[in-house]
Amino acid sequence: MQSYSRLMQFKVKDLMIDKRRLVEVPDNATLGDALNTMTILGIKPVANRVRAVPVAAKPGQWLGAGGSMIVELDKQSGSARKQYIGMVTMLDVVAHIAGDDGESGLDKKMAAPVSSIIGHCPEGLSLWSLNPNTSIMDCMEMLSKGIHRVLVPLDSNTENITGPELVESASAYAMLSQMDLISFFFDQSSQLHGILSHTVTDLSAIHNTVLALTSQARVKDAIQCMSIAMLNAVPIVEASGEGEDHKQLVDGKNRRVVGTFSASDLKGCHLATLRSWLPLNALEFVEKIPRTLLFTAATSTPGRELVTCHVTSTLAQVIHMVTTKRVHRVWVVDQNGGLQGLVSLTDIIAVVRSALLSGAPDLF
Repeated sequence: MQSYSRLMQFKVKDLMIDKRRLVEVPDNATLGDALNTMTILGIKPVANRVRAVPVAAKPGQWLGAGGSMIVELDKQSGSARKQYIGMVTMLDVVAHIAGDDGESGLDKKMAAPVSSIIGHCPEGLSLWSLNPNTSIMDCMEMLSKGIHRVLVPLDSNTENITGPELVESASAYAMLSQMDLISFFFDQSSQLHGILSHTVTDLSAIHNTVLALTSQARVKDAIQCMSIAMLNAVPIVEASGEGEDHKQLVDGKNRRVVGTFSASDLKGCHLATLRSWLPLNALEFVEKIPRTLLFTAATSTPGRELVTCHVTSTLAQVIHMVTTKRVHRVWVVDQNGGLQGLVSLTDIIAVVRSALLSGAPDLF
């Protein structure tokens, strides 16, 4: 039986070696400002299509998300310079603009301060930090329970704390995401071979129920559906032609997948043109619009292609897809392209951690 004791000795700080200092937006920044920040970061190769930014405010004026108190200190005086009050994600953006029926309404929503947008989705209601000395296993536990990203102090004042914290102070922070952890798995693939060589079916990594948009849904319909269901992305399946409601999400099981609509698709969109694209067919939007000059360079990535696997695909193959295509979920399809389920980053982290704890991946 393969031993994973050496790998389990890694700590969070081992994942932060090449990380850059955190970039945030102030609490009085507009939604448009936040989108611009995510788009500019997304153009840089190291940013890997940024999907969220922390929101910073003057200390003592806000209660942090989830009751957190995460502050940045002046390195010289030790006084608090700013407090991180939450996170604005692309799903927050989608939830905020959903249901807009007029041109002036969209303008107003884009001008809203980001402090009023925090919490549209559950992730924005929590803000966590992880001490650099936290074990990789504790980090995996946290990121396998619906938390997509955490702040890590670059020079923590609580070196003896080795777990998740709601209270933290440091002179600088960096962001650790689920994708960073998956990339770590990829880098350690030789050490994890006994786990990654198993199929996603054997590891129970597949969600068998997947809600989907039909190929006749409009961009506006997609935004509203994702807002209601709190989904960051949904597959687009062929319309049945049987009078189904294209304004609602449908059970995608066994229907042929033809595309993916993600909240991140709106990030590279020039705000001045977003209004005219809301009535467009979502599949047309995904296939054509992002390749036009109306979109920024942030969207010219391979992540927009349809990324799928099969029930017989190994976890190693899925992780390779995730890390090379920079996607957060892989649709599981049959030989005819019929949707069977999905494998998310959360699923991958959870099954790897479970296998490491069992120490016996051959038993799956």
